[in-house]
Amino acid sequence: MAALRVFSRNIPYLRQQFSALLGNTSPSVKFICVVVVIGYVLSFSRDVVNVLSVTPGYLLPPSFQLWSTFTFWFLEIHLWEVIIDIITVGLCGKLIEPLWGQIEMMKFFVLTNIGVAFLTTFYYLMIFSWTQETSYLFDIHVHGLAGYLAAVCVAVKQILPDHLLIKTPLGKLTNRSLPLLLLLVAILFWAVGALEGTYPCMWGSGTLLSWIYLRFWQKHSNGSRGDMAENFSFDNFFPTVLQPLVRGVISPIHRCCIRFGLCSQSPRRVHLALSPRGVTISMPGVEPQDMERRRQIALKALSERLSKTSEITRQKNLSTKVNMDTVRKTQSHVIPQFPSEPEIIQAPTEATLIDISSENPPTTKTS
Repeated sequence: MAALRVFSRNIPYLRQQFSALLGNTSPSVKFICVVVVIGYVLSFSRDVVNVLSVTPGYLLPPSFQLWSTFTFWFLEIHLWEVIIDIITVGLCGKLIEPLWGQIEMMKFFVLTNIGVAFLTTFYYLMIFSWTQETSYLFDIHVHGLAGYLAAVCVAVKQILPDHLLIKTPLGKLTNRSLPLLLLLVAILFWAVGALEGTYPCMWGSGTLLSWIYLRFWQKHSNGSRGDMAENFSFDNFFPTVLQPLVRGVISPIHRCCIRFGLCSQSPRRVHLALSPRGVTISMPGVEPQDMERRRQIALKALSERLSKTSEITRQKNLSTKVNMDTVRKTQSHVIPQFPSEPEIIQAPTEATLIDISSENPPTTKTS
């Protein structure tokens, strides 16, 4: 009861924070947040969960319930998952959508969720073929936005790979190591029973699928596809010690995908271009869209800083104006008191005495 009272007292503050987070966002972001809230309300019905979530055995033939791949993502059964989903989608509207555009962001959202549904089903199908336990096909219900949360972490890693999140005694935590670290945390929580087994599976699927899309298939405004930067390679997700091992495992798979035309080969080239300011050199691993993305991020940060500075200046000017008005009003109610006139000190005057007793001319005596 005490926790409920604390939560009820903080409802106005939480409402204010959510309104600030979702303010000035696109209708698609608001639609996703509203649908997630509605899905949480519907999740109290067990029948609704069975119908709207992805069940691996029913997604396969003969049932072939493909429509569940479009409904499972907004179904959350825990309140903390709803809050995390809304915060993540709101941050996407603030950070990713201005760079990609609304259409590209929704495309990324749809492709990631559909891919997570099929890849997770394939994962449980492999477990069933190994254990012959039918519970992995018909008792498992895949739902929620865990896969999309992982995809957002990968997109943030691509946009701001070296952004410092926190300093720890073991080292610095940046966006570069965030997807793998959260996957390990999800596996740990599943091992102690705090999460369903579908959560780490969906997180790993979302991480892999989003990286494939952003690495090879995403189309940019200049006509190019993917992001072949060195800091966005798959081995870059792992610690430096494990990167050679991961590179040795991934390289044969990459070559097979290139041979079958599923992805393109990483270009290794140096461009020299003359410009009025001199010679422009593009080194290997530095893609033009990566440079443009960083330039847009820098411009956005600069505009936000300038807007904050102008707002502070405006508030200071307003405060000064209010203070001056207050002083004027105060002075208008005070009766002015002028200093009294100084006393006039008269200098001693001369007294004139006239002798009128004699006929002689008057004699003047001065005293």
